[in-house]
Amino acid sequence: MSFQWGQFSDYAVRSIALSDARLNIWDGAVRSGKTVSSLLAWLYFVTQAPPGPLLMAGKTVTTLKRNILDTLSDMLGERDFKVRLSAREAVLFGRKVYLAGASDARAEGKLRGMTLAGAYGDELTLWPRSFFQMLLSRLSIEGARFYGTTNPDSSRHWLYTDYLQKPQLNLLRWHFSLADNPNLPESYKAALKLEYTGMWKRRFVDGEWCAAQGAVYDRFEREAHVCVRVPGPKARTFLSCDYGVHNPCVFGLLTEEEGHYHLAREYYHDGRVQEQKTDEEYASDLLAFAQNEARCVVIDPSASSLIALLRKSGWQVIPGKNAVLEGIRQVSALLSEGRLTVDPGCVHTLREFDCYCWNESSNRDVPVKENDHCMDMLRYGILTDLRMQSRRRESYSGKNKQ
Repeated sequence: MSFQWGQFSDYAVRSIALSDARLNIWDGAVRSGKTVSSLLAWLYFVTQAPPGPLLMAGKTVTTLKRNILDTLSDMLGERDFKVRLSAREAVLFGRKVYLAGASDARAEGKLRGMTLAGAYGDELTLWPRSFFQMLLSRLSIEGARFYGTTNPDSSRHWLYTDYLQKPQLNLLRWHFSLADNPNLPESYKAALKLEYTGMWKRRFVDGEWCAAQGAVYDRFEREAHVCVRVPGPKARTFLSCDYGVHNPCVFGLLTEEEGHYHLAREYYHDGRVQEQKTDEEYASDLLAFAQNEARCVVIDPSASSLIALLRKSGWQVIPGKNAVLEGIRQVSALLSEGRLTVDPGCVHTLREFDCYCWNESSNRDVPVKENDHCMDMLRYGILTDLRMQSRRRESYSGKNKQ
């Protein structure tokens, strides 16, 4: 596969040519050209960087490969860029490059003892602050530089408050908008504005650093999203569960047909106000709730005892994907596009839609941990199913290429 260069805006060209500070950071809208511009600036630096090892890092080495290393391979070819992923090393223009993941606070230990001539970072807002600080301390060779990219996050995020908003630092910030990528068709830009809503649109489309506030699902409207829906011949039906012993235990019956999800009915048992139930009782209730319409259940991954019991009883059990923000974003997108509806009989789910809010006192994007059990059930089911369908499409596409 050859890299498609396309056109560059004047701003992108300036960012490539003029990034000569100790810290050079590209932020802004998705698909705005940040990554390619930052990589070209990084490649130019590598050709003239002072002697010494280099480092490239991402949230994980896997995401670094997907977002950055594969792109570099397409741009340069094997002669100038070779990756040895198992060794966590690459060779770029004949120079050794260490590869690292910044998945948690312990990751900064990987950097101790290093002395670096330069570093490149992907998805900076997903890094622990300790990793970023340690990395900068390793750039001690005269003329060493850092190059990195990120999508916007909260206006309280440490990268924004302690770096991008500090004019006294030796830092160049390149803030990109969709207009800085002249290769994007207008239809794609219009689609992005539909797919990202509320906070997500402000950050990923408008490129704004903003705090999460107000209702999580600010696009939910009863007139648009509450209805009775009869499944068609192509509908798939599955169950989703948020498990609780002292907290409520929630089941939902979901149908998916041609990209439209519908919550047809719910089960809600609150062990705080009703008699607590055993796993055996919940398994029996799930069987009765399913009414022979489904034998596949996506379940809270922490419910290990119930998962084991259901599998022993012949259920197809899929541990739910618990990436909170990604799940919320996917549900928000479905609501915005009119591809998620709820039966009027799901009274607990409808109540939670109305009161599910962001925790505005937190420094992170987290919902208030109240009135969220139906919301968690819905998020588990939808995100897990969307990921599984994406993997099936990728697998099918890969087979067709062979």
